[in-house]
Amino acid sequence: MHNRYAVILAAGQGTRMKSKLYKVLHSVCGKPMVQHVVDQITSLHIQEMVTIIGHGAEKVQAQLGDSSLYALQDKQLGTAHAVMQAGSILDGKEGVTIVVCGDTPLIKAETMESLFKHHEELKAKATILTAKIDDPTGYGRIIRDENGLVEKIVEHKDATDGERKINEINTGTYCFDNQALFHALRNVSNDNVQGEYYLPDVIEILKKQGEVVTAFQTIDFAETLGVNDRVALAEAERIMRNRTNEAHMRNGVTIIDPLNTYIETDVEIGQDTVIYPGTMIKGKTIIGSDCQIGPNTEIDSCKIGNDSVVRQSAAYDSSIGAYVNIGPFAHIRPDSTINDEVKIGNFVEIKKAVFGKGSKASHLSYIGDAEVGSDVNIGCGSITVNYDGKNKYLTKIEDGVFIGCNSNLVAPVSIGKGAYVAAGSTITKNVPSEALSIARAQQVNKENYVQKLNLKK
Repeated sequence: MHNRYAVILAAGQGTRMKSKLYKVLHSVCGKPMVQHVVDQITSLHIQEMVTIIGHGAEKVQAQLGDSSLYALQDKQLGTAHAVMQAGSILDGKEGVTIVVCGDTPLIKAETMESLFKHHEELKAKATILTAKIDDPTGYGRIIRDENGLVEKIVEHKDATDGERKINEINTGTYCFDNQALFHALRNVSNDNVQGEYYLPDVIEILKKQGEVVTAFQTIDFAETLGVNDRVALAEAERIMRNRTNEAHMRNGVTIIDPLNTYIETDVEIGQDTVIYPGTMIKGKTIIGSDCQIGPNTEIDSCKIGNDSVVRQSAAYDSSIGAYVNIGPFAHIRPDSTINDEVKIGNFVEIKKAVFGKGSKASHLSYIGDAEVGSDVNIGCGSITVNYDGKNKYLTKIEDGVFIGCNSNLVAPVSIGKGAYVAAGSTITKNVPSEALSIARAQQVNKENYVQKLNLKK
């Protein structure tokens, strides 16, 4: 196998997006477009990957980190000019270089691998990734000779009537012999209306030198979709979402209504889990087997164990165990740990709290900055009062505790193992194990009060 290199074109601002965010950083299924491209290329045994940056350079680098090398294109003077900027890293090296646009988030590693192999097997100096489409208007046409090799690329505006009938088009992704690429780039001219240097001109230069230029046709044009505006962004989102949902279903996940289910690309879901409509599953979420998720549920970067149920609720950056029942209308905020067999019921909010095995907060409670042991029952309307206006404090509830309804646990405070807190109590001091704590005003009944009140009217 030849040495392999990659150049990703990500310097453009994307004016047609009409956005403060640079084009390649717009997300498709929760991940920036350029990150999709880099992730796919990373699996191809690339020796060096160079991302060409310009507009938003610092933000693109912050997104990609050390997964790529970088070259700066100060002025956007065309695609050939962009590739030239990688010369300080790649020029003179033996091998094959793939050039991919950072706004093509749907391209698959398998397609790029096939492009590499086709290029290497035919010993070509350049190979164009092509596709056939029903309406090729606006695209450069691929003109092949009698041997199937590429004779030339003709832009739509320059094509004859006969050439315009050809529906095999240039997708803008290429493989090049690396040394031939950088040698040809030195001869690319900007003698055109825009005054820019265009990468397809390299094809013409190599053909004039008698080199082999071939094309590899992908069967799925959608992979090559370039995103230049919000309409294309939405189309890419739709295609990626359908692709992702289909992959999960083929792996044994039931998705009741795929058109109304939104699953990002890094999500993992076990077999026989059922996803109900209106559900969004995002980030690095991992869901076990035999779960029920939704309807109308949002889960972001959580780990959920087997046989758990999350209904009409939201959960973020938390760990949820097996045989857990959450919802409806619960809110699991970041840094929470919900252990096995826990019940978090309707209108319960959990934040930065640990729930031990078998514990319950069935309704209308806020549990924040807390350590809750196993087999604890937290009654309706209970609150851990964790914030004094400046600092947040820990509430510790040990195993087997019973917290009565409408109780306020004013942190920092500990409730000992097996203790009871009477309903309506406001607890400000530690409660010993197996004690009953009552902290409420003494009841006073004023006889005939209502009659006296009515006499005053």
